[in-house]
Amino acid sequence: MKKIQPFRLLFQDKGAFLNALLLFLILLAALLAPIIAPHDPYDLATIDIMDSELPPQWLAEGDARFIFGTDDQGRDIFSTILYGLRISLFIGIGAVCVQLLLGVVIGLYAGYFGGRLDAFFMRLADIQLSFSTLMVAIIALAILQATFGAESYENLAVLMLILVIGIAEWPQYARTIRASVLAERKKDYVDAARSLGTPSRKIMFGHILPNTFSPILVISTLQVANAIIAEAALSFLGLGMPVTKPSLGSLIRSGFDYLLSGTWWITAIPAIVLIVVILNINLLGDWLRDVMDPRAVANRADEHAGP
Repeated sequence: MKKIQPFRLLFQDKGAFLNALLLFLILLAALLAPIIAPHDPYDLATIDIMDSELPPQWLAEGDARFIFGTDDQGRDIFSTILYGLRISLFIGIGAVCVQLLLGVVIGLYAGYFGGRLDAFFMRLADIQLSFSTLMVAIIALAILQATFGAESYENLAVLMLILVIGIAEWPQYARTIRASVLAERKKDYVDAARSLGTPSRKIMFGHILPNTFSPILVISTLQVANAIIAEAALSFLGLGMPVTKPSLGSLIRSGFDYLLSGTWWITAIPAIVLIVVILNINLLGDWLRDVMDPRAVANRADEHAGP
């Protein structure tokens, strides 16, 4: 039976390819924000308060200098979205790296050794999963803000959000990796490695972990979206990124008070961008989950192999 590489199917599926291309362009725009953005939202010398609350350029009172208009401080919304998107994606990817590190290590050890170690970590995961990520993050960040103070917290906000969101979500990885390890440790190649005297750590990280790559990739894609949503929610509540360092969540929050006054674009446009980003990541994650399902891969391979 001919084996089909999952990522080769990306170029055969037009919808998935366009989705991945759009996501790549979003990531590229965030990475190149200092080059693409027409204004620097951090440079006070380029901000004029007289330009505040200008509508998007396609409206009657719009200004050609500002594609999506300006906020209450006179900052170009298009520029702040690019910089905010950069921060949101950085926090999302960083939080997933923390989740990945904790979850993979705990899942490997719990699944491979079993016994009391397994029972302890899985009960700990059950306890943590009984609380919502947002509730845990709200409590933790409120304590951190009170401990460090508002000024110090602003400088540490990105790091704090990465750690809090990452630590709150590790059980998702741990439970999935543990399930994969329980299946893999009974296979012949693991028994062969043990009989050769291979250390347990090398068996876990060198032999078993590579065979759990598929679920890790799928979970990571979906968890990036969840982390970005968590950051946006926390920033909207005033516990995430400060207004001086805009993320998509803090941009939505900064314009929320002006929503009913007619300056809808300050909140609506960053919210639309956030929806597009989350939708694209989730669609890509769903596609990866379907494609990397062993039964789906086998069926496609049989179809390509023919009778």
